This record gives sequence, C-alpha cells and structure tokens, in this order.
Amino acid sequence: MTIEKRATVVSTSVAMLLVVIKMSVGILSGSVAILASAIDSMLDLTVSMFNYFAINNAEKDPDDAFNYGRNKMEPLAAVIEGTIISFSALFILYEAIDKIAHPREMDFIGLGIVVMLISIVITFFLVIFLNKVAKKTGNMVIKADSLHYKTDIFSNGVVLLALGLVSFTGENIIDPILGILISIYMIYSALPIIKEGMLMLLDVALNQEDIEKIKAIIDNDKTVTTYHDLRTRISGSHIFISVHIVFNVSISLYDAHLVSDKIEDKIRKLFADKKVHILMHMDPYDDSEINSVEDAY
Repeated sequence: MTIEKRATVVSTSVAMLLVVIKMSVGILSGSVAILASAIDSMLDLTVSMFNYFAINNAEKDPDDAFNYGRNKMEPLAAVIEGTIISFSALFILYEAIDKIAHPREMDFIGLGIVVMLISIVITFFLVIFLNKVAKKTGNMVIKADSLHYKTDIFSNGVVLLALGLVSFTGENIIDPILGILISIYMIYSALPIIKEGMLMLLDVALNQEDIEKIKAIIDNDKTVTTYHDLRTRISGSHIFISVHIVFNVSISLYDAHLVSDKIEDKIRKLFADKKVHILMHMDPYDDSEINSVEDAY
C-alpha cells in the first residue's frame, strides 16, 4: 500500500471514531456546535473514503480506455472535498441561526468539553501526519485532506471555547454565535481548494517562474537553434510539457535524441516531487508559422 493510500485509511479511521463520539455527546447535550462538528466529521468520513477511491484510481497505469491515466481524479476529488466543506458550513450556519431564533438549553456541558478536547488532540496528530505525506508526495488530495482536518482543529477549538463560555456565563447564545464564526471560516478555507482543483481540471499552465526556468534550460543548450510551441499543464501530481526544438539540418537523429534526452533530464530535476511527462518534437527547421496556420483550422 502506498503512503498516500495509507494516509487516507488513517484519516478515514479517525473520522469514524470522531463521528461516534461527537454524535453521541451532541445528541445528549443539545449543543448545535457539537452536532455541527459531528456532522462535519461525518462528511470527513465520506470524503476520506472517496479520497482513497480517487488516489487508488489516479495511481492506475494508462490503459486502452485512459491513454494518459486517471490523474485528474486528484483535482476532481479536491473540488468535491471543497464543495462538501462549503455545504457542511452552510448547514452549520443554518443550525446556528435557527438556535438564535429558537433558543434551547444545553446539557452535559462537562462531557462535551472532554469530547472536544479529545477530538482536538486526535485531529492535531492526524494533521501532522497528513502534512508530512503531502510534503513528501506533493499529492493534491492529501493536501486538501490535511487542510480540511486543519480547519477541524480550529472549529473544534471554537466549539470548546463555546462550551467553556456557556458553562461559565450561562449564556446559551454564545454557542450559535461561535457556530456562525466556524461556518464562515470553513467556507473561507474551502474556496482555495475548489479554485486550485478547478484550475487543474481546466489544464492550467505552470506559473511563469517555472516556465522561465524551462526556457533557460533550452536556451543554454548551444546545439538547439531555437524552439517554439512550449506548452505546459498541471494535472494533480503530474506535469505535462510539450515543445518543438529546432536543430541544424546537418545534425544526426542520434545526436538530436541525445541532446533532447539531456534537456528532458534537466527539466525533470526542476520538479523532483512531481511526475513529469515531456513530449519533445525535434525539427530540422523552424516550422512555427506552419503550425500556427494549422492550429487556426
């Protein structure tokens, strides 16, 4: 089992444990904040299970049906996860407003405080683990999952604060007010995940800094006369690059291949934590104008 799959199994197990604990205490206490946190953990469980499915499919080798593999499952999973976070935040917002309109007493506050403390500690160690996996692999799904559980730490902390203040002051309205703040923070955190995933699904190019580094590698090779049609796109943990490089017409095909391989190796080293796919066309003359005319049709 790869480290990415192991990470999703761990996050799924943690989410399942937190759902059972929070849902039980949330129903007993009547706290909208704890119930909202329980529902969020239930969504975490669903998302983590989907993430395992997404990573499992993204890692499959290309086949007759998917010649370029299934790596877009990663950004798709990130978009779905960000959307689920947003919808759960809207539900929390609704429940909080409803409790302000129809106040309800809270019970078992002490038990709720203990549960939220346990949740924060467990989630904290999970986030540390997911962050390490995300940095090591560059996997967007694990990165989104890490950010998701990071928001849970803050939301759980706010719930803990709400329970403490309600217990100390006796003002039950504190619970829904902090619930509203949790929902706003969750939506704010989800938007970048959705944006990044959508950009990858739309085949966003590498940033200009990385493109300039690629150009510099090609420019520094004196064997290459010129180049054109440099195109890049990002798809999950994969990077696709295509370019036409022009050689002197007298160079042998063997030597041209050696130069191309050397350039490809240097480009791959720029993105050591990514899977880089390079398609390099070797031209005996500059056919950029011809290609431009063909692209127009």
